Amino acid sequence: MPLLALILVDLIAFAAVAAFVVVLSRRVETSGVVRRRLSGEAQAKPSARATSPLLRTQDLANPILAWVQKTTLQDPKERMALRRDLGLAGFDQQAAPAVYVMVRILMAVGLPFAFFFWQKANPHPMTGLVGFCVPFGLAILGLLAPRAYIDNRANARRTQIENEFPDTLDLMVVCIESGLGLEGAILRVGDETALSHPRISQEFELVSFELRAGRTRADALRNFAERTDVEMVRSFVALLIQTDSLGGSIAQSLRTYSSEMRQHRMLKAEEKAMRLPVLLTIPLVGFILPVIFCAVLLPPILDAMRNFLPAMSHPG
Repeated sequence: MPLLALILVDLIAFAAVAAFVVVLSRRVETSGVVRRRLSGEAQAKPSARATSPLLRTQDLANPILAWVQKTTLQDPKERMALRRDLGLAGFDQQAAPAVYVMVRILMAVGLPFAFFFWQKANPHPMTGLVGFCVPFGLAILGLLAPRAYIDNRANARRTQIENEFPDTLDLMVVCIESGLGLEGAILRVGDETALSHPRISQEFELVSFELRAGRTRADALRNFAERTDVEMVRSFVALLIQTDSLGGSIAQSLRTYSSEMRQHRMLKAEEKAMRLPVLLTIPLVGFILPVIFCAVLLPPILDAMRNFLPAMSHPG
């Protein structure tokens, strides 16, 4: 009985200490977040905005990048298409197209040269058709790998914006219903979601910058849809432009659209859940069923071999 009492006292003491540590850590974390938002980040962000130029120059300061852009990207349509693809991947810097072309050239030339140096240093180099085809394969890989990376990064960025946009839309509905205008709501949402949803926050800040620079609301929203290339953002922009042109209530339209998008997210989640049994069939058939067959059929096969093989070897 005294042993049980001591164990019970130890458990109560451990639970109390653990609860105290958890509560204290949450208080410290919450106070740290509030302190950063009120002091450090709130002061650093406006300074970054004030020092950033409003208009970008088309000339590159680096002479090598400027030469690469001048010699390889002479077609304006091709250059704009490449800039748009890089912007969808998150590389919206002025020198991004020239850097992309330089990386492709360096990889297409550098990988075969690295293979040749490895052949020279290797005591047993590749010969024949393999040694002749590998450099060509590496050159093709160097040309295709940067494009595959850009496409993969653009898809990941698009998926992240799709996941972040519904929360920001709900926050925008709250801001507009509380009395803010559309420009004020966009600015407020961009500021409040800078830590939790950085991608969509950056896009909202760009919309706010364009509105401050004098662009019309429709042009700024269309640029927002073009930069993200997300279907729900395009629908959101079309809804705002149509509501603004017809003089309807933006709050009511956004509330209805937010409800429809929430239902769409629920249907999409149910669709993914319905696909799980089909996806689980592949590992089930490929890995689990062969093991079950071996475990079930192996003992009878061993018994049959043990019983029939000696009889067949000695028929008399």
